[in-house]
Amino acid sequence: MAAKQKILIVDDDNNIAELISLYLTKECFDTLIVNDGESALREFETYGPHLILLDLMLPGIDGYQVCREIRTKSTTPIIMLSAKGEVFDKVLGLELGADDYMEKPFDSKELVARVKAVLRRTKPAPAAEETPTEKRVEYPDLVINLTNYSVLYNGHNVEMPPKELELLYFLAASPNHVFTREQLLDQIWGYEYVGDTRTVDVHIKRLREKISDHEGWRIATIWGIGYKFEVL
Repeated sequence: MAAKQKILIVDDDNNIAELISLYLTKECFDTLIVNDGESALREFETYGPHLILLDLMLPGIDGYQVCREIRTKSTTPIIMLSAKGEVFDKVLGLELGADDYMEKPFDSKELVARVKAVLRRTKPAPAAEETPTEKRVEYPDLVINLTNYSVLYNGHNVEMPPKELELLYFLAASPNHVFTREQLLDQIWGYEYVGDTRTVDVHIKRLREKISDHEGWRIATIWGIGYKFEVL
């Protein structure tokens, strides 16, 4: 029997945490509940979760800081949970490396669906399905390798969360091809993703902060449509 996937639930409201745990346990997940940021960072190391459900308003170290520290050493998927529904809060969470953001109160079925969707997207392919050829694109001063999830820019490695790298690779693998935000959501996040197109805009913004326009190429915005990797 395959081992259960482990979900770390971080919420200072134990009633909410217990309810989330109940629904996930019914779906055959193993769960662990902690109620503050310090415990979250400690249990992340010992419990080794496959995914983290992270409340933002925590005593001591808040959820933003927990996410920031985990992202310095791991790409474990994180879904942020918050009563804050402002665009700024969602954008900040995504910029810090969260894979999804849910506003409280949320529907339990939607939460379970998002957990499953994020885990599917981040699940490594079985060895038997791996292709022998390297998935790699090269441009002047830029090498994007999807096989080992690395980006070399101006001779230096650039650290990126998986979805940023996958988005960059997808665009660069089809130079000068314009993709709508909806197409990029389907290709990178999967058709079952329940977020909105602003997710694409946030990831493009983060890519541009790490990789500046080059004299030979750039990530171009096609106003009213979407984006393309433009070769000049």
